[in-house]
Amino acid sequence: MNFVDTTLRDGHQSLIATRMSTEDMLPALDAIDKVGFYSMEVWGGATFDVAVRFLNEDPWERLRKIREKIKNTKLQMLLRGQNLVGYRHYADDTVRLFVRKAVENGLDIIRIFDALNDERNLLIAIDEAKKSNAHVQGAISYTISPVHTIEYYLEYARKLIELGVDSICIKDMAGLLTPKDAYNLVSALKKQFSIPINVHSHCTCGLAPATYQAAMDAGADIIDTALSPFALGTSQPPFEPIYYALSKNGDLPALDWDTLDFLIDHFTRVRQKYAAFDVKMTTIDPKILYAQVPGGMYSNMVKQLQEQKMAHRMKEVLEEIPRVQKDLGYPPLVTPTSQIVGVQAVLNVMTGERYSKVTKEVKEYVKGFYGRPPAPIDPELVKKILGDEDVLIYVILGEIGKKYLQKRYINQLKVDFDLLKDFEAPVYPV
Repeated sequence: MNFVDTTLRDGHQSLIATRMSTEDMLPALDAIDKVGFYSMEVWGGATFDVAVRFLNEDPWERLRKIREKIKNTKLQMLLRGQNLVGYRHYADDTVRLFVRKAVENGLDIIRIFDALNDERNLLIAIDEAKKSNAHVQGAISYTISPVHTIEYYLEYARKLIELGVDSICIKDMAGLLTPKDAYNLVSALKKQFSIPINVHSHCTCGLAPATYQAAMDAGADIIDTALSPFALGTSQPPFEPIYYALSKNGDLPALDWDTLDFLIDHFTRVRQKYAAFDVKMTTIDPKILYAQVPGGMYSNMVKQLQEQKMAHRMKEVLEEIPRVQKDLGYPPLVTPTSQIVGVQAVLNVMTGERYSKVTKEVKEYVKGFYGRPPAPIDPELVKKILGDEDVLIYVILGEIGKKYLQKRYINQLKVDFDLLKDFEAPVYPV
């Protein structure tokens, strides 16, 4: 069994709103490098954004400093496909340059995902990462809905493998994956495909440790964990007990407790330093089982509602989030769709009338700027959200769809809203 350590990326993103500085990371790097992790996730996600906006740091310099210290462990990042580390799609040449420079500055593995599981949004990033000789991990954004079946995930995995990924990650950002579903999904992926399977989950609603065990029983090759001071809550399961249990089974060598004691002490003090940003989650939150809020989104939403003096309305917001998610075609809640759905849910609660006030991002999502929703959006809701604005759509028929995947070309049609319901062929937003 291989372990990805998420302490320096998803761990602090999920628990302290990504506020850990580079200077707090550097003293721990020599020790982390001795633990024997398969890889360390140290970059991407919200770390780029927060470093620039709140920490007054250069994220590229952070990556170079970490690479200089880490000699034995692979470094990896989380990349949002055509969004890169932002919240909208960027031009192809920008994506290529960013990916190339990320590898040049020290990354070995790039985990690439799209919030909508729209493979079209991954084409350029995967292609450039392969050209840069990085290990490309294609991530499946996992959620629960009527359309997100095992068959759906197997088909998406097949598309990722056809695009050339080297491994597959089941990215369970809200911790919704049950042990039984994990066993069935990993088993099906292992049976159908021969590349390594990585499982990533969060402890928000308490399922993740049991889910990891089931995934390992089904043959998962890699799991994501965090060092215990930055584990549990809205973060990943803790590394130490899982590794310890496997070592007692004779599957892994014994832990170096001196090294781990140093790391636990260091990161305990680091977390205390950022108490003002800490989600302070002392128990699981079963509400996440229906709200489907990912770890990083939850910690930021708590902070934002407090700033708006709306903390007392958190329950209403959590109940509204799955309604908005359904309205918008069941997008998995991960950046940027988690923010799109979450902010709209807050507005719906705040105004008292659903969609009376609509964000620019929701309008762009409905227009298709982010990709293809997993399920169709009700034309009446589209009309309410967009009003008299025009919308561009793709009508994909037979060979045209195949040409798009090969040549990134497709016909665009401007249509009347009333015509949407008359198309018998699949209608996908631009």
